[in-house]
Parts: sequence; C-alpha cells; structure tokens
Amino acid sequence: MLPARPRLLVAVLAVVLTLTGCGTPVWDRVTPSPLPSQVPVQVTGPEGQPPALEYPQPYQIVQSGSRTLRPGGGEPLETGEPVLLHMYAEDGRDGSVISSTYLDAPAWYTFDPDSLGQNLYDSLRGKRVGARVLVVEKDDDVPVVLVVDVLPTRATGDVVEPVEGLPQVVRDPDGSPTVLVEGGEPPSELVVQPLVRGDGPQVEVGQMVTARYVAVRWSDGRVVDSSWGDGVAPQSATIGIGRLVEGWDQGLLEQSVGSQVMLVVPPHLGYGGTNSELADETLVYVIDILDARFQVTQDEPVPDEDGEGADEAAGTQDGGASSAGTTEG
Repeated sequence: MLPARPRLLVAVLAVVLTLTGCGTPVWDRVTPSPLPSQVPVQVTGPEGQPPALEYPQPYQIVQSGSRTLRPGGGEPLETGEPVLLHMYAEDGRDGSVISSTYLDAPAWYTFDPDSLGQNLYDSLRGKRVGARVLVVEKDDDVPVVLVVDVLPTRATGDVVEPVEGLPQVVRDPDGSPTVLVEGGEPPSELVVQPLVRGDGPQVEVGQMVTARYVAVRWSDGRVVDSSWGDGVAPQSATIGIGRLVEGWDQGLLEQSVGSQVMLVVPPHLGYGGTNSELADETLVYVIDILDARFQVTQDEPVPDEDGEGADEAAGTQDGGASSAGTTEG
C-alpha cells in the first residue's frame, strides 16, 4: 500500500463497464471484426484527458468492431503479463458517459481473456503501450462507443546513475527493482534521486498518481512494503495534500510520468511521531510513476487545447483527428 501518514490511504479502481440494467460487461460482447461503411466516430482531446467523441446521435452501429487510433511506441502487450488501461465509454444514443476511469484511476488487469474478456483481449492483441483503441458495439439496443488507452506498467526512459553513497538498484527483466543498502549513516534530509527519467508530464499537486514501488529499511535493507509481485496492482493516491508521508508529497512533485525515482526518507518525513514500527526508520523507496492526472467529474466538460481538441489520436502522421469508419482485421 502507498505510505499514508498515519494510515495508508489509497484509491484503487476496479472498473467494470456494465450498462445499467445489464448483467453483461460491455467488452464481453465486443467483436473486433471488420466494419462495413458507417459514419465515423471522431476522437479528439489532449492526451491525459478523457477523449472527446463526436458522432451523430443517436449513433447507428452497422456492425461492431474496433480501430487503432494511436499505435503506441512502447513495449508490445504480452499475454499473461499485466496491463494498465484507461477506459472511457459513452452511450451512443445521447453521448452520456457509461463509465470512465478518469473519474478515479486507471484499471489493472492481466492481459488474457479471463481478465479482460475475450473480445476486449482480441481488440488489444498486438498493440503496444501508448496505443489508443476505439471500440464500437451494440449491447442489446444500446450503441456503445468505447475508447481504451494502454498505459505503461513500468518505468521507461533514460537511465540515470545515482550519486555515490546511495543504495544500489538492480532491475529484473520485468522491471521489478531490488534495493541494495550498503549501510552507513543515513542522510538526515530527504534525498530525491531519479533512476530512470521518463518523458511524460511532471507530477503536480492534487493529481492522482498511480505507481508501483518497493520500500526497504536503511538500517538492514529489509523490504517492508512492495506493490510488485504476481497479482499485485499498482497503488493510486492524491499527491501533495497530506494523505501520504511527507517524503512522497515532496519528493514526487515535478518528477516526470514514466520515471523511476529513489526517495530516501528520514523519520521526520516518514512515520516519525506515529505508533508505527517504522517511526524511527529511514526508509528507501524506489517508485515507478505510471500515471498522474487530475480527476474529472462526469458532468465536467472535456477540455480541448485552443478549443480544438488537441490529442488528435488518429494514428496518422499529420496528427489529424481520428475516425473509426473502418476496422482492422
């Protein structure tokens, strides 16, 4: 769990896109099959925000299908490996929101049919981290328009060598870190050491941050907490408002999404002054920042840059707005 003071407060989202009155998840009925000619769905909006969808209402779905709007340039999705998704679904009859992970935090799954459902799995198969996929489906008599963004599950970017005297970090092939503490006198103030520098936006006060992390004691190197491991989801919490230990609130601000950061947190910025068994411990955290964004409400309008909708997730070289009039086979 994320380190809260004095308690661990996290907000982990388990999203099931289910229509009101329907017992079947939306994606269980989605078939990624070729679409005949039909009116395209335009998808725009700045990256990191809920997509803005434009289509005639009520939307007439000739046949269900999916289309890649943005191919993504990250690692390919592998069956059996974890996958982190932002999902946004509208009722095509009137554009009302059926479900949105942007209300809280992205959803964590295993990339296989059992976790995602066969049809969503098929729609995302062959995609890479960073991809955006549009899915249209008729669920009973309701036309569903779903946009799925594939987020990273580990830090990626340029490796940064830590300064001398700090613990060493060894990364396994899956990205999980092992922290090697050499002992000695711990620092008396917070140390913030980027280990991998991502290329995403910087973390801001009040954002919901989703992260994977490991925490060890400086005194003996023993792991005291970790969100790595089979079946363990990343943790999400609002940063900079006093819900986490002060070391996190200070140390993660202005770090880039996609980065891996080491925080050496002395007791007065950790659990000092509490009844925790870690109250007198200097803690070493290694944190992969997977996502950071401000939460939105269902009735909040989707912001566009310059009033135009600047994400332009078209999967085209010129960055034009995307259409879903045809589907990949």
